[in-house]
Amino acid sequence: MHNATIKKELLLAPLVGVALLLTPMAYAAAPGITGPAFNLTAQQAYLNQPDGEAVYSWGYGCSGTPAGFAPTITGQICPTMQVPGPTLIVTEGASVTVQLTNNLPTAAGNTSILFPGFNVTATGGVTGLLTQEAAPGGTVTYTFTASAPGTHPYYSGTQGDLQIEMGLYGAVIVLPASVPANCNTGYHAQNLIAEGAHGEADFRLAHAAYDHPGSCYDREYLFQWAEMDSRIHHQAEAQVAATVASGVCATAGNPACSLTVQTEPYHPAYFLINGRSMPDLMDPNFASEYPHQPYNANPHMHPGELTLVRTIGQGRWQHPFHEHANHVRILSRDGNLILSSSTTPISYNTPGGTAASGPGLAGVLMFNTDTTPGESFDGIFYFTGRGLNWDPYGHHPGDTADPLASLTCTPDANGYNSSVPTAINFMEWCQDHNKPVQVAPFGDVPGGGPVTLPDPNVFTNGQWYGGTPYLGPDASLRASMKTCVGNPYGTANPANATCTTLNPANTQLNPANERGWAFMWHSHNEREITTNNVFPGGMLMMMLVDSREFQIDESN
Repeated sequence: MHNATIKKELLLAPLVGVALLLTPMAYAAAPGITGPAFNLTAQQAYLNQPDGEAVYSWGYGCSGTPAGFAPTITGQICPTMQVPGPTLIVTEGASVTVQLTNNLPTAAGNTSILFPGFNVTATGGVTGLLTQEAAPGGTVTYTFTASAPGTHPYYSGTQGDLQIEMGLYGAVIVLPASVPANCNTGYHAQNLIAEGAHGEADFRLAHAAYDHPGSCYDREYLFQWAEMDSRIHHQAEAQVAATVASGVCATAGNPACSLTVQTEPYHPAYFLINGRSMPDLMDPNFASEYPHQPYNANPHMHPGELTLVRTIGQGRWQHPFHEHANHVRILSRDGNLILSSSTTPISYNTPGGTAASGPGLAGVLMFNTDTTPGESFDGIFYFTGRGLNWDPYGHHPGDTADPLASLTCTPDANGYNSSVPTAINFMEWCQDHNKPVQVAPFGDVPGGGPVTLPDPNVFTNGQWYGGTPYLGPDASLRASMKTCVGNPYGTANPANATCTTLNPANTQLNPANERGWAFMWHSHNEREITTNNVFPGGMLMMMLVDSREFQIDESN
């Protein structure tokens, strides 16, 4: 059987899986299967890339019926092969059992799974260098206690330079056994009211990342970084095809039934987040065009939410990833909270909520969240628009034609509008309320402008202004015409109005159903934001910060 025939059979093979269990609380932005018992298989398939390439790969998938699934997406399945592998979601203290069946090509040999950070007991299979391994067609069972909350990797412990590169990796999310009381009160409770008022569900796996009052969050995402050298994959594909065609693997123990893939020198051409590259990673979870890459990397949030960023380095390289709009406060590394050495407890309170105290968190604020191979971290990203020196919701005081003019901003003790969670401008920074950018769309803050601009002499391409800043529900309307102080819609332009063109006519406007900022999140290694050396691609996504009236649907 030649190479093309193998590829055709793999691509046309039915996806064997199970229907999702309709559990109403199973929504999450970190989709996966819930345990504590898991049945996984290792298989071959092809991964679709933005340049049209279908890259031969290996990956873990579901074998049998998983106990649960998150999020609950009607009609979706857990594939028998996916990259990354299924995210295993368990609770702290649970006894976790993972049975692995080796359905890789016989020439690939044995395979296994390592679970770093856990004390694992392996039974069955054959003895390998690092753990018990499943021989071709065989099984091995791993058992461990989910002793540490947080985000953890799992990956092959057999010939890792080849098998991890081919796609045999995934994530374990351990939810804390108990959630601190302050995570269910105060602002976090207000945030749930705000989401519910605009038709959203609660998409969190838990209300806290750890058993710590400083680890509360309001939204979450899981990102797994990896890279791919297609030469290695093509060699593996060709050698598998050759063993099939020659029949050398028909006899057990034949030394010729093996692979001799050269994994060095290493020159990756694809840079992946959750198995996809830009722009594919912005498509929905479980999009049909990526049958073996079900997880996307398309984060959304509302202003003021605490967004938990779960990250794992699954490849060979370190990736300097930069989240525009704010630093990320690191909570933990490899499931270990970074705590202060001080013995003085710190009070963690939220507006109007229950105070709790505990040791201080000492994780740094990172401009680049460097992702190290085999290492995971959990961090918090936060954005409100505070200190912009203009009103991001586009209020116009005294303008009765403006639907936003009547919105008020009553500062709480921290300066935010937190008293009415159903308001569009919930968690607005009140100091900038009613400061329209149209008054001075350019210039330094001391002169009334919206930002402190760099010296125009050092601008590469000259001064430019690229798009609307507004989060409000009439953002597209404002972006498409001249807006005037005292007359934002431009239906009539009084002589004394001050007008500014906010957006050129040929610039694409926001979609009719979405309002907000799009902040680029990307690798600071420029090669890694390409796909096969073509920009844009690779490790690049957009964090979309949407106004409250826009429903963020994490069920897809």
